[in-house]
Amino acid sequence: MSRPWLLLLVFLVAHPAAAQDGPRPVEVDVELLLMVDVSRSMTIEEHRIQREGYAAALTSEQVLGSIGEGMIGRIALSYVEWAGAGGERVVVDWTEIASPGDATAFAEALLLSDPYAVSRTSISSALRFGADHFDNNGFQGLRRVIDISGDGPNNSGGPVLDARQATLNRGIIINGLPIMAFNDGYDRWSVDDLDAYYAACVTGGAGSFVIAVQDWPDFAEAIRRKLVLEIAGTLPAPQVIPAQAERYDCLIGEKIWERNRPAWGTLP
Repeated sequence: MSRPWLLLLVFLVAHPAAAQDGPRPVEVDVELLLMVDVSRSMTIEEHRIQREGYAAALTSEQVLGSIGEGMIGRIALSYVEWAGAGGERVVVDWTEIASPGDATAFAEALLLSDPYAVSRTSISSALRFGADHFDNNGFQGLRRVIDISGDGPNNSGGPVLDARQATLNRGIIINGLPIMAFNDGYDRWSVDDLDAYYAACVTGGAGSFVIAVQDWPDFAEAIRRKLVLEIAGTLPAPQVIPAQAERYDCLIGEKIWERNRPAWGTLP
């Protein structure tokens, strides 16, 4: 064996990662996927409030401080909108956030396009899409987290419990942001205790939690608080969710859909 080939062999034995195809993933404190509901039960103005709320939270001193205080000091972030089954759209793909400039660039990209409304609510489809979205994203996080927000229970795309379990089996944590500010005409499609639904049927994994939004003016602050907690990997103050007399019916959304289906065509 010639000397150059011998030197190469010695190098690869000492540095096995160099023998692998492609660049090594970038190490981050957390791979955080923001999955945001854009179903027709929200107005265009409310879709805009969501985008602007995330942009403002991401560039806030509190969130930037939380990123900087991490073990590695950077995170990976992506923003996906979802509604009915198969209606997911990547608005901003996986991006390294390690500085105020990175956060500002992500926020600006988030505000470049307009949100779009899609019918139905498929949390199950969103979770399946989200779990796959981590694959080959170029990052290696200490944690992988899906942060999913929505204003109603799952009503299409298969049972939410199956999708949740499949996501948890891949080591992904699911946190929830139930939006409980319902619009006239669409409140019949949701449940009064959406926070309890999210806690029982959607979220899961080590340290998972739910933060509810009771009114739209509270949205930006809830997002900022939630991002700080997710980046730091800490739990919020205990939230009292009334205990259910029986185990929560995680098919409640599908049952509501079947009951109200005749009224669907009369909605704006």
